[in-house]
Amino acid sequence: MELSFAPSFSAFLPALQGMSVLKTRRQQRVHGRLAQLALPRYPHGRPKSGATDRLFLAIVPPAEVAERIARLTRHLKIGHELTGKPLQPEHLHVTLCHLGDGGGVPTDVVAMATERAASIAMPSFKVGFDRVGSFKNGAFVLRGDESLIGLEILQQRLSDSFDGRPQRARAFTPHMTLLRDAHRVPDHDIEPIEWEVRDIVLVHSLLGKTTHRHLARVPLA
Repeated sequence: MELSFAPSFSAFLPALQGMSVLKTRRQQRVHGRLAQLALPRYPHGRPKSGATDRLFLAIVPPAEVAERIARLTRHLKIGHELTGKPLQPEHLHVTLCHLGDGGGVPTDVVAMATERAASIAMPSFKVGFDRVGSFKNGAFVLRGDESLIGLEILQQRLSDSFDGRPQRARAFTPHMTLLRDAHRVPDHDIEPIEWEVRDIVLVHSLLGKTTHRHLARVPLA
């Protein structure tokens, strides 16, 4: 695939290059400051102007769980009189962190992101989503409470891996977007949807083309 870098990718590419050779404390501090630049946050998932590609790290439900979520979404869409188009089962995911929007897929970013994810020491764990509701941005989502603590820990450790050292807890609300709709649905309980999280997935999204590609799966230790 041709490698052409929009500003958001090319700006943080140097920060990722050479991450694996940073050994000393001083270098690790520099690594942490630079790597923070490699994790831009895009409000509500809006792509940068002119971007055609997005890379992010996520957890993805097994196929049979994704089908169950898709059936639930169709049922809830009818029940709440929503008009938004549900996400396809193969696109359902929980984002852990964005790596950036740009043009093409930088191979160095893919390699370094996979390396950072692989450095996390965390066993597989169970997640459970037991609520649905709408965010202010129109996203109709699966949510949960104590049953999603494992996701919060994983996201923290993943961010620490990119930063190069432990940091204070980041703002993170684990959720799975089901569809988007102008009508807001108050939170309400559902029968829990559970599965065992066994890996972190590096996802390449082709913006505007409704296509997700899984570039790497990094198993949890």
